[in-house]
Amino acid sequence: MNKEQFDKDNVFGLGNFNEGFKEYFSGESFLNPLTNPKECPLFLANVTFEPGCRNNWHIHHAKSGGGQLLICTAGEGWYQEEGKEAISLKPGVVITIPANVKHWHGAKKDSWFSHIAIEVPGEDTSNEWLEPVSDEEYDKLGGTKWKNQLFMFP
Repeated sequence: MNKEQFDKDNVFGLGNFNEGFKEYFSGESFLNPLTNPKECPLFLANVTFEPGCRNNWHIHHAKSGGGQLLICTAGEGWYQEEGKEAISLKPGVVITIPANVKHWHGAKKDSWFSHIAIEVPGEDTSNEWLEPVSDEEYDKLGGTKWKNQLFMFP
């Protein structure tokens, strides 16, 4: 998806360059907070990835509860858990990431991509950033073929 079409589809807005987390992304990402943590206990943000951008492998730790929800809103992307096949993402797909699962997400090579990221409340939550997704791993994923998969908590 080209930038002009993506901008029309990205209803939650690009936001600002994701300066605070740039060391954990391969490529440029943008962050548009949708809630204020001082006013709402549930933090939501629209995260936008330029084509080919992805975040590092990471884990949302929690003693109980916790994890992350991704609601895909524009463009096409990837989500992958360690040891599992990557899942193709498009608008309308919801990914539920349980706490303590190593994973990454980002744009496809040929498309801008946005998702709303929701931090799931829990006990003793923290985020651990790990190694980048290698170009070799990422390049194996190919283009825009989509699999209709929805992940839910058991």
